[in-house]
Amino acid sequence: MRKNLLTLLFLCITIAAYAQETKKQEDEKTFGKNEVKVNLLMGILAMPEISYERLFDNNTGIGLSVSLGLDEDIEYKLGFVPHYRIYFGNAKKSSGFFIEANAALMQTRENNYWYAYLDNSGEVKSIDYTRWNVGMGAAAGGKFLTKNGFIGELSLGVGRFFNRNNDGLEAYPRIGITIGKRF
Repeated sequence: MRKNLLTLLFLCITIAAYAQETKKQEDEKTFGKNEVKVNLLMGILAMPEISYERLFDNNTGIGLSVSLGLDEDIEYKLGFVPHYRIYFGNAKKSSGFFIEANAALMQTRENNYWYAYLDNSGEVKSIDYTRWNVGMGAAAGGKFLTKNGFIGELSLGVGRFFNRNNDGLEAYPRIGITIGKRF
């Protein structure tokens, strides 16, 4: 009888220990696999950027950043930057140091002084036009995750346009001080 009770007790303890959730499963339940972020640095530079990222189990993620140039002096008017990230942190899922490969589709404003003309007041006027540029780039940075699922992120990178000409833009920035929420 005593052996049967000990065996039953041991079996119950084993089942209870096996049924406990791991830290990784708890993080996924608490935080989820989606992130929405706002780039504060680009907002200060009059080109606010909002990003969405979907995280995968193997510490990778894929996302899209959308930016809009608000100031007339900025050459970048509208941008779509899809990106793929690989995370190297082990403490929390998809956090820590990361590297990023990105592509860009950006509408830029350029001055065309070849087609300058004189208006009625005698001033030289140039023609501003916009064009769509396509490019690829890379970035690196760090992502920090709080217990509540809030995100802080620092990143630095650059990309290069493919269809550039001599008087146009050659590169696009990929910099950020970003805050957001994982859900």
